[in-house]
Amino acid sequence: QVQLVESGGGLVQAGGSLRLACVASGRTFSNYAMAWFRQAPGKEREFVAAIMRSGRSSDYADSVKGRFTISRDNAKNTVYLQMNSLKPEDTAVYYCATPRSSSSYAYRPHEYAYWGQGTQVTVSS
Repeated sequence: QVQLVESGGGLVQAGGSLRLACVASGRTFSNYAMAWFRQAPGKEREFVAAIMRSGRSSDYADSVKGRFTISRDNAKNTVYLQMNSLKPEDTAVYYCATPRSSSSYAYRPHEYAYWGQGTQVTVSS
């Protein structure tokens, strides 16, 4: 059974930084793409960033390009999201996700089969 456990969320002032981590278990981590999504109150879950299984290719939502960096350590079964220059509009619950059978990433929530429980990120102005 695939399990994803996020950590690293918290309260930070605008302009600050946080690093989220997601530890995966239950299958061979290095065979699958990983992604981060977020969901703010009253809004739909949205794509933030994704990384291919090798880590050599990644993509980002326009709203976070240049501020967030996704990376992975296949030896530790962990994907990270480094978030810099945080803004109040980044406030959301952040989820990591992985597809059922693909090594390539996708952009829509329904294309991901496995999800973590989420970690809250709150950015104060």
